[in-house]
Amino acid sequence: MDYKNIKTLGELKASKYKSISVKDELRKNLIKQLQTKSEGFEGILGYNDTVIPELQTAILSRHNILLLGLRGQAKTRIARLMVNLLDEYIPYVEGSEIFDDPLHPISWYAKQQILIHGDNTAIGWQHRSERYTEKLATPDVTVADLIGDVDPIKAANLKLTYNDERVIHFGLIPRAHRSIFVINELPDLQARIQVALFNMLQEKDIQIRGFKLRLPLDIQFVFTANPEDYTNRGSIVTPLKDRIESQILTHYPKTLQISGEITAQEAKLSPEQRKNIHVDTLIKDLIEQVAFEARSSEFIDQKSGVSARLTISAFENLMSTAERRMLIKGEKNTEVRLSDLIGIIPAITGKIELVYEGELEGASKVAHTLIGKAIKKLYPRYFPDPGKAIKQKAANPYLRVIEWFTEGNTLDISDDLSSAQYKKELLKVDGLEELISNLHPKATENQHYLLMELALHGLAEYSQLSKKYLDSGYGFSDMFDSLFNINSESED
Repeated sequence: MDYKNIKTLGELKASKYKSISVKDELRKNLIKQLQTKSEGFEGILGYNDTVIPELQTAILSRHNILLLGLRGQAKTRIARLMVNLLDEYIPYVEGSEIFDDPLHPISWYAKQQILIHGDNTAIGWQHRSERYTEKLATPDVTVADLIGDVDPIKAANLKLTYNDERVIHFGLIPRAHRSIFVINELPDLQARIQVALFNMLQEKDIQIRGFKLRLPLDIQFVFTANPEDYTNRGSIVTPLKDRIESQILTHYPKTLQISGEITAQEAKLSPEQRKNIHVDTLIKDLIEQVAFEARSSEFIDQKSGVSARLTISAFENLMSTAERRMLIKGEKNTEVRLSDLIGIIPAITGKIELVYEGELEGASKVAHTLIGKAIKKLYPRYFPDPGKAIKQKAANPYLRVIEWFTEGNTLDISDDLSSAQYKKELLKVDGLEELISNLHPKATENQHYLLMELALHGLAEYSQLSKKYLDSGYGFSDMFDSLFNINSESED
């Protein structure tokens, strides 16, 4: 039946329409979704076996929910997607500030309208997209913002005394009646404001000033919070936490594959970038591995967390670095190189919170260290361990490459080299092309050169070569010659 054609309370009653609470509504639609095995919480990746089942259990239990996790773990997105479990439209008393249910009015205005007009009371229909309210908790949030206060201007205009409940201006929570209400970063809310939420979670009513007002609000509360107080801001008061029935822990992606899928889904790339810039799986995995290394680094505050936004921003920067070179060199298309990783430094330094040791090192150096560790972690996928290979000199596949640098040769690979220059520079290194041909005979031409570059980075990470950071790329030289030069400079 098309309920939207119903315009009056009488027609609504005649249609046999039955209203239910918002939590029952969510439960009803989730049951349908589970029975039909239809997709729920689209775009949320890596939570199918952890967070989503717990969330569904909480909804089936009609619970208010606390999503507890570090930054960049899709807490707010999950809350927003709960709107899809609401009915498409629900009826309300036309003109009501809090969208009263026509069959169960709670406000003075709605009750008066029905008392005066009876079955002719005008009915409107509210879409589920309008039934979501979100508030970021900040220290300046007041009780009046969330719950309401007396409005002296309204009292003067309507010539009402302060004893009349019509002088009340409702806050965000009453206006979210029959909806989902989300408070982000709950610990940021002052303790006295958190106390004001007690009644709404347990007794389902509100208190404003001295009014003996009992509004049985119908709200699905969702709160998000960080488990660690790393900013010295505050915490969730215990009685409030006790009233939130389900606490669900979120987490970062557990595999490179899931992390890569999230980055691919969220990265904002232009059609030109997607068409003209090719990025190999090796590079994509390296970007994700940087985040994994950051989440275990002793230089980074693990209580703060390393957001999934790091890899998203880094990937966008990486593509733009390659695009910039392509445009400057007048090329129609290009490949992402390891030297382009220089371009992701700003994305890393802006997304990590350093501890004291990290501050001593410097954000840029920490970022370079993370990239180096990521390369070293993935290197064995493509090449034998250089540390083990050097012990077997006769069969050492890297011998000719290392000897070329031992002879005093150096190589600078900057991100501003044209494709022809890039290939020409790599081909200078004796034995490097042969190394890739022997180990990866099926590699495409572009993969061939990318692996040549990776081999140099890997040898540097395993202390077989020296690597220095240039303004726009990397330089490679003999390890021992580099150490000798450093010692000479120190003596000077």
